[in-house]
Amino acid sequence: MDKVQYKLLLPLVNDKSFFSILLEYTDARIVNLLRQLSTERNMDNVVRIQAAIAELRRFSTLREETIAGAR
Repeated sequence: MDKVQYKLLLPLVNDKSFFSILLEYTDARIVNLLRQLSTERNMDNVVRIQAAIAELRRFSTLREETIAGAR
C-alpha cells in the first residue's frame, strides 16, 4: 500500500469503537474458520481456510501498520 491508502485508513483505525467492532468481527470469523478447518478433509480447502485465517489475523496489526505507513 502507498501512503495515500494508509491515510485513508486512519479514521477507521483511530476510532476505537469502529476498530474494536472490526476486531470482534475478525475474531468471530477466525473462530468459525478454525471450526471449519478442524473437520475439513480436502487439502485444497485446508490451504484456502489457512490463508483466510492468516489474512484475518493481519487485522490485529492494522492500526500500527496504518499509523507507520501514513508517516
